[in-house]
Amino acid sequence: MILTDFLVQSPVGLYCVYGDFYLDPKVPVKTAVISHAHGDHAFPGNGSVYCTKATSLFMKHRYRDNAAKQFFRMDYKANFKIKDVELSFIPAGHMLGSAQVMMTYQGVKYLYTGDFKLQEDATCEPFEFVKADVLITETTFANPETQHPLTAGEMIKLNATAANVMLGAYVLGKSQRLIHLINQYCPDKRILIHHSVLPFLRIYEQEGVNFGPYELFDKKVMKSQGNIIYLVPPIVYNSNVKTLNVVKVFATGWKDLQRANQIQLYVSDHADWLDIILTISKVAPSQVWTTHGSGHALKAHFGDQLMVKMLN
Repeated sequence: MILTDFLVQSPVGLYCVYGDFYLDPKVPVKTAVISHAHGDHAFPGNGSVYCTKATSLFMKHRYRDNAAKQFFRMDYKANFKIKDVELSFIPAGHMLGSAQVMMTYQGVKYLYTGDFKLQEDATCEPFEFVKADVLITETTFANPETQHPLTAGEMIKLNATAANVMLGAYVLGKSQRLIHLINQYCPDKRILIHHSVLPFLRIYEQEGVNFGPYELFDKKVMKSQGNIIYLVPPIVYNSNVKTLNVVKVFATGWKDLQRANQIQLYVSDHADWLDIILTISKVAPSQVWTTHGSGHALKAHFGDQLMVKMLN
């Protein structure tokens, strides 16, 4: 029997009553299960943290001694228990180390996607479909009007200019994917990176990911040569960069963030509407619970065919 209170949404995060742990808590808790290392999911200061190896490495770099009191690094598909709940991590395809969380209690399987994507990404483990009785899915782009374009077609847009490009992207996950994609689809471009990206690149490389060539930013090179892509975090992208004389591009799936950009680069690390629908069909749950976004469109889409419950 599916327990309606198996996961409870609270200001702290999703709480598993029967295992006494939180999924991706927003404040320090005694026991946390963390799906991936992005800052809106992986907060510091928790007691015991269960996550993948890569997630722990990213958290330790970002938060140092305050990352957690104790990490339990779990391999994908390895079973472990927290109180009476059996858990395992399944690749989520969002970034290196990202995981879906399978939770089994009294014979019922509850699958939390965390953030996920189905698009191909050579810099992380690909998403895997598994069956579950309840799918707890992110709904960041759960809107029928949102369909992400093919990545190859987006990346070749950067070949349309010989001017230097300032490419804005989050330092963890998106930046690493973009470096690989630029080397794949824009081989004549020279990649310079902001220094804040480098430590995360090193962790990726330590875990066996090969990006191809890139260099640390050099202002003299940027001023004297063309056909350069300078990869920067949002705070640098949004600063005054007139002296660099660059074409500004920001990699995101959000249309509202693309309007002011000189080239619109729709590269997202989240599932779009069609991918969420496909995932639901593959997981074949009896119920869908939504989080991290709006579930209204899914509820309207399925009507009486499938129970959709919004946790947020």
